[in-house]
Amino acid sequence: MTAEESKKSTPKVEPLRAVKGMNDILPPESARWEWLEDKMRSVLQRYGYQNVRTPIVEPTALFVRGIGEVTDIVEKEMYAFEDRMNGDQLALRPEMTAGVVRAMTEHSFLRDGGKRLYYFGAMFRHERPQKGRYRQFHQMGVEALGFAGPDVDAEVILMGSRLLRELGLVDGEHFSLELNCLGEATERSAHRAALIAHLEQHKDLLDEEGQRRMYSNPLRVLDTKNPALQAMADAAPKLLDFLGEASLAHFNGVRAILDAAGIAYRINPRLVRGLDYYNLTVFEWVTDKLGSQGTVCGGGRYDGLIEQLGGKAAPAVGFGMGMERMLLLLEEVGVAPAAPAPDAYAIVPSSQGLPQVMVALEALRAAGVSVVLHPGQSSMKSQFKKADASGASYALIFGEDEVAQGLVAVKPLRWGAQSEVRTQYTRSISSAADWAAELLNA
Repeated sequence: MTAEESKKSTPKVEPLRAVKGMNDILPPESARWEWLEDKMRSVLQRYGYQNVRTPIVEPTALFVRGIGEVTDIVEKEMYAFEDRMNGDQLALRPEMTAGVVRAMTEHSFLRDGGKRLYYFGAMFRHERPQKGRYRQFHQMGVEALGFAGPDVDAEVILMGSRLLRELGLVDGEHFSLELNCLGEATERSAHRAALIAHLEQHKDLLDEEGQRRMYSNPLRVLDTKNPALQAMADAAPKLLDFLGEASLAHFNGVRAILDAAGIAYRINPRLVRGLDYYNLTVFEWVTDKLGSQGTVCGGGRYDGLIEQLGGKAAPAVGFGMGMERMLLLLEEVGVAPAAPAPDAYAIVPSSQGLPQVMVALEALRAAGVSVVLHPGQSSMKSQFKKADASGASYALIFGEDEVAQGLVAVKPLRWGAQSEVRTQYTRSISSAADWAAELLNA
């Protein structure tokens, strides 16, 4: 059999593709993610929040018990499966609050007082992929555990507002804040009975989903996007009218701080969030820039969740922010980070003296200079073209004549403090660490 015949008889290997709705993030897009994470981390740390990381896979029971058995997430969206190695019932995390609470309980992490935590991570929900909503998506979130007062609710909201502002989003123009209070269990129970009675009077209007939820989770019926149900939902009994003195005082305490800080908000009595564990304050930042995917950040207080998951009762409040959706919003309103660029680009037209060159580049990197080495040897014209396209401030030219003299030619490529007063100049290869700072002051 000839080589050509052998090639034809070999079956073609089909390339594998990513799972639908789970996307690769490649350069230069990944640089936008890093920029966003760095901006967020800077704000979170100023408020005293520390990073927490939990497993992507958790026991299925954690989310059934924590999120609620009759929520869309558990009923329709959660990736739950049996571990074929030992029969354990597991799930890919659809959100992270329950996992953080599980970790705090398992490690008795609140024994010495409250904790302020933040996280970045991938979440998973099986739903129809669309722009801004994917089966693997990413969230930044914060959890303040062990703190009961309205001051912490307000602090979390203020932190979210600062985050949005420092990302270049303007309150009232790009997003708005909505607030509600869900009260405590006894107040919700009284409201639930009144709400069910109201829904029963309008049963014929409800779709199949609404009729099913009317008794299992009537608050979620009010969260409808169906235009035909808006009048019915608007006329429903409002939970705010069932709140007792303590719940109202808590809510008014949050509002007083936001008012004093000049944070604009709208009270939305139909705001309930999609998870069963919330009580008292709930909030969302919404935008009209992303179509139906209008919520960019949301959260609230969940004082009962820690005890519900087996820990010692403790109050808690937090929020989550979708990274993909935030990046879409920033793109929509024209906020974009500068493209990443190295400080210098090393042009090496010959392999002569390459060991010296590599040692010099390592010395520059050790001093904090980012340097890209041109791969292989090619024409000077080609290498200069790559250097310019890289966005580097300087080209480091290791020509044969320069290297033979132990020198490197430094050529400014951008207008800046250095390039305005200097043309190309030379520096010693062996003392690169001594002049590294020059490349950082472009």
